[in-house]
Amino acid sequence: MTLLDVQDLTISRQGSDAEIVRAASLSLEPGETLGIAGESGCGKSTLLLALMGIVKPGLAVTGGHVQVMGQDLGSLAPEALRRLRGQSVAMVPQSAVMALTPTMRVGAQLAEALAVHDILPPEAIAARTTALFARVRLPEPDRIGARYPHELSGGQMQRVAIAMALACEPKLLLLDEPTTGLDVTTQAGILDLLGELRRETGMAMVCVSHDIGVLARLTARVAVMYAGRIVEDRSTADLLTRPAHPYARALMASVPRIENPGLPPSIPGSPPPPGLAGPGCAFAPRCSRAQAACERAPSLSPLPEGGRIACHAPVHGSLAPAAMPAPMAAKEAGAPVIAVRDLVVRYGRASLLSRLGGRSLPDPVVAGVSLTLAKGEILGLVGESGSGKSTILRAIAGLWSPSAGSITLDGTNLPARVTERERTALRRVQVVFQNPDSSLNPRHTVREILAQPLRLYFNASPTEVEARTRRLIADVRLGPAHLDRRPAQLSGGERQRVALARAFAAEPDVILCDEVTSALDVSVQATVLALIHDLCHARGTSCLFVAHDLAVVAALCDRVAVLHRGRIVEEGPARSVCSTPDHPYTRSLIEAVHRA
Repeated sequence: MTLLDVQDLTISRQGSDAEIVRAASLSLEPGETLGIAGESGCGKSTLLLALMGIVKPGLAVTGGHVQVMGQDLGSLAPEALRRLRGQSVAMVPQSAVMALTPTMRVGAQLAEALAVHDILPPEAIAARTTALFARVRLPEPDRIGARYPHELSGGQMQRVAIAMALACEPKLLLLDEPTTGLDVTTQAGILDLLGELRRETGMAMVCVSHDIGVLARLTARVAVMYAGRIVEDRSTADLLTRPAHPYARALMASVPRIENPGLPPSIPGSPPPPGLAGPGCAFAPRCSRAQAACERAPSLSPLPEGGRIACHAPVHGSLAPAAMPAPMAAKEAGAPVIAVRDLVVRYGRASLLSRLGGRSLPDPVVAGVSLTLAKGEILGLVGESGSGKSTILRAIAGLWSPSAGSITLDGTNLPARVTERERTALRRVQVVFQNPDSSLNPRHTVREILAQPLRLYFNASPTEVEARTRRLIADVRLGPAHLDRRPAQLSGGERQRVALARAFAAEPDVILCDEVTSALDVSVQATVLALIHDLCHARGTSCLFVAHDLAVVAALCDRVAVLHRGRIVEEGPARSVCSTPDHPYTRSLIEAVHRA
């Protein structure tokens, strides 16, 4: 029996004909693995939720069906659907932080999942909980259940979420961006774990991810979605080496590769808003092979070499490596814009009584780090989670006071706290945070968001504000219409570009970027990387770029510093460090990239 059968599934906005998922068809046999790829807003997460019989509020299934083990999810009674979830099909959500209840110990949460499905007697639940924690390779499985989510690392929380999904031994596991935000070694560990679990249990997997490397490692087949439609569905090996749909080829070409450093090409234009694609091929406005036939939507048809494609003009042949720009000439040595000397940062301080009792200070998160940043230089800061990358950035920004060391801007000491810094120093050092959702005011329009630094730092007149906001929005490749939108009306990539525009509105000397591309799909990531590169080098702005993705750092940065347990263990030109590393830890990071 086919495990999963989806036929002509269409999901639309209620009360309209806007189709978020358009006539999607796919199938999965027991033990098979399928990846779903595509840009933000293409409908991949909506499709994944529908495989559990979940439709987001405001949407409705308006055509087709989803069957799991022969059962039509649309016709099941609520109680039968609840039993099917967990016992036959389970999901690992994108954010384990959001999926776990912060006020409950993780052991109690896993026990609750077992109790809800009533598959074990109460006295057996504790032993099963410990066994599941051991199965997902968590340390001290008999004790870790007593911890709260905030006491676990990101990788450990993700393993807890996987344990909860495995509680009832489902036949089908759905994964929604299972490694987003994890550093490369933790990501490799999670992917190893998922591969081992699949081999041990024989369960099938469907994985949604913007990271093509994750899909290459985890899945045997990939369906590429664009504007709600599946446009190509074939083996992962064929898709990576010889994609046939022009969109799939452009998507694969935009993936940064550590062995081919340089900025990857981005896809020109933007996808249509969800549900608003026209009647013809939705990719035609961005496609160099568009023709008159593209005015009608192509059907998903078999390819001679295997797989399916929806295109009137497919491309045949292997995907050639993108021509990357030549390495930039080394910058002349000069006085650094930013200089960090012997920086030490601790979280928490021992009280006077504890010191008198002989208790020492907490171990430092950053232990004696020194680095410099030249004018116009982009310096990458890489390392595992907890290595101190973001802590260094927060100390430079004045968001966390160091315990020792100094930070200077053009040779002048920067006060430790942002509240103690003069307005000129605040203007000269700007931050772009990882999550623009939490850094952009949701009640303000983009126009107001960009106007605030112009009024604060330059006392700009209304006429000047209007002219400069229009230039800024054009600099980040957005149109004037975006000025009147609020953050909720923008895609994730558009919000990140607005955050960049706000930072550059202050005309800074230094911009601090904290994991700004970690949650973006590869095509949007390529656009954001190109923006940072062009804006920094055109304006002479220096950039400290914190990231866990070495391929991204190799593509963008002039130099790279590798952090391990709060110390810099290797530093040098990005291409040299990423191609011929000297330190064993750096070599382990690069090996993890190739594994993932």
